[in-house]
Amino acid sequence: MSTWAGQPKVEGSTETIRMLLLTCVSVGITFTWGVEMTYCTPYLLSLGLSKGQTSMVWIAGPLSGLIVQPIIGVIADESKSKWGRRRPFIAVGSIIVACSMVALGFTKEIVVTFVADKQHAKVATIAVAVLALYVTDFAINAVMSCAKSLVVDTLPIQKQQTGAAWANRMGSLGHIIGYGMGAVDLIQLFGTRLGDTQFKQLTVIAALGILVTSTATCWAVTERVLVSVRHDPRRAQGHFKVVRQIWSTLLTLPPRIRAICWAVFWSWIGWFPFLIYSSTWVGETYFRYDVPGDARNTNDALGDMGRIGSTALAVYSAITFISAWILPMLIRAPEDSSFTPRPPVSIARWVAVLNSMKPDLLTAWVCSHLLFSFAMALTPFAASFRFATILVGMCGIPWSITIWAPSTFLGVEVSKMSGASDPSVGGPHGSTAVPYRRLSINTGIELRDNLRAGLIDPEGGPASNSSGELSGVYFGIMNIYSTLPQLISTFISTLVFTVLEPGKSPELATDAHPSEHSDPDGPNSIAVCMFIGAIGSLAAAWATRKLRYV
Repeated sequence: MSTWAGQPKVEGSTETIRMLLLTCVSVGITFTWGVEMTYCTPYLLSLGLSKGQTSMVWIAGPLSGLIVQPIIGVIADESKSKWGRRRPFIAVGSIIVACSMVALGFTKEIVVTFVADKQHAKVATIAVAVLALYVTDFAINAVMSCAKSLVVDTLPIQKQQTGAAWANRMGSLGHIIGYGMGAVDLIQLFGTRLGDTQFKQLTVIAALGILVTSTATCWAVTERVLVSVRHDPRRAQGHFKVVRQIWSTLLTLPPRIRAICWAVFWSWIGWFPFLIYSSTWVGETYFRYDVPGDARNTNDALGDMGRIGSTALAVYSAITFISAWILPMLIRAPEDSSFTPRPPVSIARWVAVLNSMKPDLLTAWVCSHLLFSFAMALTPFAASFRFATILVGMCGIPWSITIWAPSTFLGVEVSKMSGASDPSVGGPHGSTAVPYRRLSINTGIELRDNLRAGLIDPEGGPASNSSGELSGVYFGIMNIYSTLPQLISTFISTLVFTVLEPGKSPELATDAHPSEHSDPDGPNSIAVCMFIGAIGSLAAAWATRKLRYV
């Protein structure tokens, strides 16, 4: 039987503060993702890569998710560090992300220091930029994996949807900050103290952001310490046990978890091209249809396109942020059996009517797929910056649910498998349970706070808690289902770019000869990729609906 020392705890006098601190690292993660997604595609194009070559570089994202998250999840599940199972990986991963982001922003300066020949320096710059991008993706996936598992490990089962919603809110806040900064002329605001281009300054700020937010979460959270690991047939033994563990778990997924993973699979067929290329698509739409003729010649085309794309994505992230706050109040939780205080008699009937009208989270997830598919189907018809911004902004609502729903459903299933239904005795897999009063997210709060937080039920008994013993591997497996479609989408995008826009970007690769540029009046290949993603989102709606009958 697995044995544990200590108890999970989050600093803070109120649940709001505790949730803020528990999920604070999500701000740094999404801020860094936002900078990478907004600027790295045009940055690589400005170095002279074609869109087809750039799409092959972006295979770093799926590869890092496919390899890093499951492996880190398994290793962290069995970690006996005195600092806990998740926080050491968050801390080390954040430092690596910070260093690689700065290296990405100052690639040319780093290369010039060691390479004098201009032609060799150009090749080396591309190589170092791609390497820094890969390191960033691999490290941030480790941080993201452990941040998700930390929420599941720390919160009781009744708070899994709340925790996932807070992670979504904080992630949306990170996007708002990141895209908002990207839309502002930072050179004019800060001068050249943090770098002489918009991209350099954003990489420095992102590096500081991931360090500060991960430090806050690691400081505030106290994890249980794994003392010894029980024998479990789900855990592989012997050489290559990490890979064997992932493979054996993948083959024996419970039906409901497998159904959740397939819904995620199809949704990412649609979301990947949007997340990677939407900023570039908006910028290209502006340069094609809206930019004044005298404004085409600029000294910082990368910064200009990034600011245009960031403006649209700032609208998108603001809608995502608002949705992350409002939607949890309008949608029923998948396990909505926790205690709810009785409303005043005068409004009790109206409250009951409103509660009966709330859709459940599964229905909301299906609708989000359909809304996203509708928006992506219209992208080839966008002929103005405003219309492109409207389509991108519409995606804020479905993205909020896409981030929130899978983590909630999986967190609930993992908590059930960990014996959360009865914390007073060992779970169905023989783990040693800690008494419920030691599982509160702050051991100093009083009984009434425990009741309000859902840590005990209104009848006085213990509420279900979450041990999340194998949360790392299950979240890693779900990530496999989200990264495999990214590989498929990357392959499709490469084919589309090769056929429709085989040359270099005329807006960004200004050093290239005009004969090397693709035709700016031809079809926009990114819009075509997004349209193909709309079909994947329809399949995701069908797969998500099937989850109701599993």
